Order: sequence, then C-alpha cells, then structure tokens
Amino acid sequence: MSKIHLFSLFLATSLAVLFASCSSDGFKIDGNLTGLEQPEVRVVFSGDSGIVDEWVNLDKKGHFSYKGVASQPVLVSILDHSNKVLATVVAEGGDHLKIKGDASKAMGVKVKGNRLNEEWQLFRDEHAAFYTDINPSRLNAAIEKYVREHPTDMLSTVLLMSDYTDFSDRGKVEKLLQSIDITARPASLTTAFGEKRESHMPRLMTLKLWKFGGAFEEIKLAGSVKFLSLWANPQNNRNGYAEKIRDLRESVHVIDILAESDSMRWHQTIAGEDWPHYWAPAGPMEQGIHLLGITSLPWYAVTDSTGLVVYSGPSLDSAMSKAMQ
Repeated sequence: MSKIHLFSLFLATSLAVLFASCSSDGFKIDGNLTGLEQPEVRVVFSGDSGIVDEWVNLDKKGHFSYKGVASQPVLVSILDHSNKVLATVVAEGGDHLKIKGDASKAMGVKVKGNRLNEEWQLFRDEHAAFYTDINPSRLNAAIEKYVREHPTDMLSTVLLMSDYTDFSDRGKVEKLLQSIDITARPASLTTAFGEKRESHMPRLMTLKLWKFGGAFEEIKLAGSVKFLSLWANPQNNRNGYAEKIRDLRESVHVIDILAESDSMRWHQTIAGEDWPHYWAPAGPMEQGIHLLGITSLPWYAVTDSTGLVVYSGPSLDSAMSKAMQ
C-alpha cells in the first residue's frame, strides 16, 4: 500500500472520527402537526452556548425537522406563531424525537422518542384532566406526589421544572428539588430557574415581549429606572401587590411580565389594573430575562438609567426599596 494511500486512509478515518465526535451532541426533532394557523413553529431551549430561539418552517403537509446541539439533557419547547406551547420535550445528544398531532386541540400533540419523553407523555395522558383544568392545584399536587415517590427518576426533575406552577413558596420548591437524587437532576434541566446564579449583574438594554391586547413590542430599558415584575398564575395576594405597584408607578416605570407559557388566565388576573402588561412566552428562558438568574416566581428586578440590573431577587419590598433610591 502506497504512502499516499495510507495517508488518505488515515485522513478519511480521522475526519470520520472528528465528524462523529462533533455530531455526538446533536439531537433531532421531527414534527407532523395539523391545525396550525401559520406554517411555522418556534423552538426554544437553553443549550450549551446559551439561549437558542429559532423559527422553523413547515411544509405543506405540516412536517418539519429541527437539529439542535445539547451535550446534557435540556428542555426544548415547541411553540406556534402566537407563542402557545405545543409540546415540551427533553433532548440531548443522540436523541431522535417525534412530535405529532392536532395543534389546535388541548393535549392534542403527542411525543415519542426516548424512555424519559415517553414516560412523561404517559404522565400527561394519565393526568390529562389536570393539565386542562383552569385551577392548577390538582396537577401541582400530582407532581409533588410523583417527586416524593420517585426521588431517583429524572422525570421528577422534568415535571417540577416544566409542568409545576406554584412557585409562590420558594422554600417548598427548593426542598422538593433537593429531595431528588443529584444524578436525576442535572444542572442543564434546572438552569432555567437559576439553580446556579452568576455573581455579576447583567446590563439589559431591550426586551421584546408580547403586550397585552396588542403584539410583540420592543421595550427600551435604558433612559430611566425600570421596575420589572415577573410572575406566574396563581399569584398569591395579587390585590396587595397591585396596591404597592400603584404607589410605585408615581415615580418609577413598571414593567409587569407574565413569565410562563400558559396565558389562559392572564386577563382574569390583571383585570382592573391600569398599567401596561406584557407576556414572556418562554418564561425564565426568554431572551434577556434568562440573565436575571430567576430561581422562583414571582421575581423582581430593577434596572438603572443605563440598563444595569441593580437588583434581581424574590423580595418585592427589597426591589421597591432599590427602585426608590
């Protein structure tokens, strides 16, 4: 065998190994969806290099294919053109997942792929009535029960991070999370809620959010002090919160943000409040918002006139005090 042939064989083998190693973190999601008003979906997840937020077109038959990269398990949300969540899956390198169904129907989209996603789908199917109930208390109770009974199952982490809604008691949620075995709660699944926060404060210049009664709007944070209030339904003592915000609005620009994918009861919660309200469909993973290091909801942040975050935390009183300085 000639030296040239040997070198060519070595080069081909090396490139094959290189390409295999480069693609080992890749995952694929194939979709077959009906009932969409627009032929595109939005794919959002927190990957190795930060927040990934991409639009993917569907063909005439409702098919689409998406390839992403994640070396560790991540939660990937698939949303429609109005930012309604159609499906959420767990994906990591090597996975080939499939989502299929009628996007216009509640619980109409099903997920297949690896064992974790199929067990998650089974949990959804068994508790379908809880997922469509306006009152989330039954679903939250079912998730708490599952976490207590399955501390070594990664599905416990997935349910708590994706489907659980009651973050009003931060200590309770942290206790639930810590009760899950460390091998079953990889940091990649909990980063959306800031299990590890950066020590420095970020600078936010703009946020692009959906304005209630309108469309997406670019909000400029620089120029004056801004007070960001992020929450999810149900928000305990909303009336008491509203009274404090009305007083604060006399001197500070308030940006009220629903930070969850489900906006079904949004209008009911904010009824009677006379200030602008916004929606972040990707919740704590929304572009820009993910920099705040959110560990629970509600969450508050204050930015100065340059867009620098001078407070980010769960205390309303602390945030109001900082905003008034």
